[in-house]
Amino acid sequence: MPETVFVLNGPNLNLLGTREPEIYGSATLDDIAGILEDRARELHLEVDVRQSNHEGHLVDWLHEAQAIGARAVLLNAGAYTHTSVAIHDAIKAIRTPVIEVHLSNPHTREEFRHQSYVGMAAKGTVAGFGAASYLVALEAVIRL
Repeated sequence: MPETVFVLNGPNLNLLGTREPEIYGSATLDDIAGILEDRARELHLEVDVRQSNHEGHLVDWLHEAQAIGARAVLLNAGAYTHTSVAIHDAIKAIRTPVIEVHLSNPHTREEFRHQSYVGMAAKGTVAGFGAASYLVALEAVIRL
C-alpha cells in the first residue's frame, strides 16, 4: 500500500484559477490535485488533498497526518503563513515532515508576506513556481 502525503491548502485557495491569476496562475486546486495524483502514483505514493478556510482544520489535519503515519505534509497555508502561531506550533508538535508550498514567491510581494511562521517550523520551502511548486515539493518527499 502506498504511503500517504497530505496536501493541505489554506484560505482562499478554493478560488485558484479565478483569484488574481496574474499572481497565482490559472490552474484550479482540482487541476493541481489531478497533477499531484498522477505523479504520486508514479512515485508509489498517495496524496490526500484538502482545503479549508479555517485555521483549526489545518491544525487538526496536521495532527491527523502524524496519527495515521503520513509520509509528509505539503502545506500551502495561504495567509495563515504570515499570522498563525497555532499552525507553527502544530508543525513543531508532530514528527511528520512538513514542506511549505507557495505558488508565488512571498519575498517578492508585500512586506507583510516576508515573514513565515510556517517556514520557521517546516523542513523546507518551495515557492515561486506556480502550480509546479507542489510537484517540486512532492519530489522532495521521496528524498526525505
